[in-house]
Order: sequence, then C-alpha cells, then structure tokens
Amino acid sequence: MEIISGIILGFSVALTPENLLYCFIGAVLGTAIGVLPGIGATATIALLLPITFTLGPLPAIIMLSGIYYGSQYGGSTTAILVKIPGEGSSVVTAIDGHEMARQGKAGVALTAAALGSLFAGTVATLVIGVFAVPLSYVALRFGAPEYFSLVVLGLVVSAMLAHGSFAKGLAMIVAGAMLSMVGTDLYTGAHRLTFGFNGLADGISFVVISVGLFGIGEIIRNLETSDHQTVASAKIERLWPTGAELRQMAPPILRGTAVGSFLGILPGAGATLSSFVSYSLEKKFSKGAVNVGEGAVEGVAGPESANNAAAQTSFIPMLTLGLPANPVMALMIGALVIQGIRPGPGVITNNPELFWGLIASMWIGNVILLVLNLPLIGIWVRLLSVPYKYLYPAIVAFCIVGVYAVSLSIVEVWLIAAFGAAGYFLMRLDFEPAPLLMGFVLGPLLEEQFRRALIIARGDAMVFLERPISAVLLGTAVLTIVLTALPALRKRRGSVFQESESL
Repeated sequence: MEIISGIILGFSVALTPENLLYCFIGAVLGTAIGVLPGIGATATIALLLPITFTLGPLPAIIMLSGIYYGSQYGGSTTAILVKIPGEGSSVVTAIDGHEMARQGKAGVALTAAALGSLFAGTVATLVIGVFAVPLSYVALRFGAPEYFSLVVLGLVVSAMLAHGSFAKGLAMIVAGAMLSMVGTDLYTGAHRLTFGFNGLADGISFVVISVGLFGIGEIIRNLETSDHQTVASAKIERLWPTGAELRQMAPPILRGTAVGSFLGILPGAGATLSSFVSYSLEKKFSKGAVNVGEGAVEGVAGPESANNAAAQTSFIPMLTLGLPANPVMALMIGALVIQGIRPGPGVITNNPELFWGLIASMWIGNVILLVLNLPLIGIWVRLLSVPYKYLYPAIVAFCIVGVYAVSLSIVEVWLIAAFGAAGYFLMRLDFEPAPLLMGFVLGPLLEEQFRRALIIARGDAMVFLERPISAVLLGTAVLTIVLTALPALRKRRGSVFQESESL
C-alpha cells in the first residue's frame, strides 16, 4: 500500500505542466546529445548545471535525469547508422546494429533499440520504486576487493566479444587499460606514460578513442573497399519488426533488463558494463538464424535494454545512499546539494515528492522517448541514401568539431587522427577494437579499487581471495578463461597430433 500511495503521489507531482515540460526538454536534449558523437551526457549535464540554480529541486532532477537516460537511447542511432557510438554503452550495439543497416534493416534495428529501451526503462523504474532500499544494501556489501574482482570478470567477459582469437581480445583489453593510465596519478600527482608531453597530462578522453577507433577508423576501412557505396545506399525495406523478429527480441530484452537492473546499482559498473555483459550473454544463448555479431537483432535488443535499465537503476545508490554510481550521478548529487537537499537514506521520508516524482517522471520520459523517436526513424534511415563520398567528409568534420567543442584542445584533434589510423590497422589485423575500449573505460576503476584494497589490507593480496564474493567473482573469471581457451588448445593439439602421424 505504501508503494501504491507513493506512485500516486509521484504521478500527481510529475504530471504538472512545469514538470512535464522539463521532462520533455530532458528527453529531447538527451536524444540529441546521444545522436551527436563527441558530446555525451556528462559534459552536457555539467554545462547545464548552472541553469538548475533557477529551478526547483524536482524540475532540475527531472530534466537532468531525462538527459541521461535519453542519451542512452540516442547513442544507438549513430552506432547503428554510421558505426560511431554516441555513448560508451552503445559500442556493442554498433556491431550488429550497423551490420543490420548494411543489410537494409536499419529501421528494424532502431525500432528494436526503442522497444528494448522502453521496456527496460519501465521495468527499471519499477525496480527503483520497489527495491530501492533493499538493493542498496546489496551494493553496500561490495568493498574495494569485490569491485576489483567484478571489473576483472567484466573485462574477461568482454574479451569473448572479440571476433577470432581470444588472446587478441585479452591483448586489446590490456592495451586499453594501459591507455587509461596515461595522465596524472591521483595518488602521487606524478605524470605517467606522457613521455614528457604536457598535452597528455590530463589523460586521453573516452570521446577521442571512441570517435577515432570506431569513427575515423571505420571510414578509412570503408574507403578502401569496393562495397562502401552499398553501406550508404542500401534499400530500407521496413521499419517495424516481423512477428518472428519480435519473438527473437523478447528473450534478449528480458535478459538485458535483468542484467542492467542489477549492475546499474553497483558503482562503476553502470550502462557500459551492462551492455557488454548482455552482449556476451546473447552470443551464448542466441538461437536465431543469424549469429550475433553478423547482424542479429538480439545483438541490438539485449544491450540496448541493459544500458537503459542500468542508467535508471544507477539512481538507487545515489538517492538512498548518496553514493554516485558514475560521473553523471555525481553531477546529480551536486544539483541536489545546490538545492539544499542531501541525497541519502532520509530522502525517501524527508522528500517523498522528490523521490516518487522522479520515479513517475521516468515512466513518462520513456514513453516520450518512444513517441518522439519512432516517427523520426524514417528521417534517420534516410542518412543511408546519401552517397558515401558526401557523407564521410561530413562525419569526419562533425567528429572533429564535436571533440574540439568539448575540450577546446587541438591535441585531441591530432589524437583522433592517430586513433583513427590505429583503428584501421587493428581491423586489418583482425583485432576487434571493442575490448580495447572496454579496457579503457574500466581501467581507472580497476586500478583504483586494486590500490584501495591493498591499502586497506596493508599490502596483503590474499584479501581478494579471503572475501567470499570477491573469490567467487575471480573464480568465475578464471573459469571463463579456461572454458574459452580449451577448444583452441584441443584444436591445436589435434592438428599437432595429425602432423606427427603424417610424418
């Protein structure tokens, strides 16, 4: 009864004209910055934070949250159409989504992303309302050793996404983690891996690597192939999935929603890790006619459901514990503190209008996203009719302008070019860039939690095995490596045995 009364209170507050207006503004802005590569929700919310001074607490948090979960959907648009992830959580969407676009199924891929996001957002919002306090206690059981082990497991799983050699996937993860260490050490203030170049003192941004590897690198690869014209001019057969495709989408959406709803409440996990884990699950469970990685609708529906669910359940530790699960939630806390509200266990009882009003606005916002974006799918897919010789210069210019507008640094423009060339050569050598990006995103968290755990344990590395949850996670990671490597080892032993017999 308490939950029902809270939901009624939330809708009575969220459906006021002012709050509806800011929910709509947030959804529109979120979709726009998700579509535009090189901007991102964190930078946008940081830029808009001063505007919240003039707003009330609820309109401010409704608008900012709409920007956040709206960007998760918008990021899938460029990932599907031009293989440039607008958000880190859209990296794996680009794999199958763009392949579907090449096959003339861009409309189906975008619709699958929209439907998955709507369902996951609805379920995740219900999870916040029902399980906010109980689930926050689960997150409290995760200390530094558990977070480190969780990240290790996530990185091992992401190596399985690589096409071809598992060893190449692990190599890409290590490379990404090393790139994440470039810059200034937060503990000592010393410069690391900068080679004396001050332009790298602040490190390398995610935008630079993602746009370089997946944007410029993909453009270079398309230019050398004879079929790059078909990528842009393939006929769009339809926008709505068939009954068979809808049945294929249902299990991935359910699995992605469950994964995202759980991982979203863990600090540092969030939408990116959720989408990668969901994608790896689809590679194991999918039984469709098309394999995941080759243009399967499951590879779009699952990750998009996971990242949207995680984006919304990340509000649980922020609202109930005052702990940010990611940089965006840290900005949300700042916005509330500016309004004189301190997020924590007392926010539900002391500010019920804020808590339940935000939950109701998320339901409304997800409906707005669906109503807003489905009619625009026809406009987005028309991008594919533009001749590629006109399209790629515009994409390159847009990437450069977007990155420079955020950082105002010419160094990052040169880095885009460097990572674009690196992405091209990696693809030519059959190295999948996605695990590298995963290693880069989770590298800082891996290092931070590792060092923090050792500091707490006074240098005793056994702390990772003495904590039950940490030991289970590490054991799962080791088991995953063994099970993945065994088929390759058996195949190699078999070939060696056959060679010896022929001799």
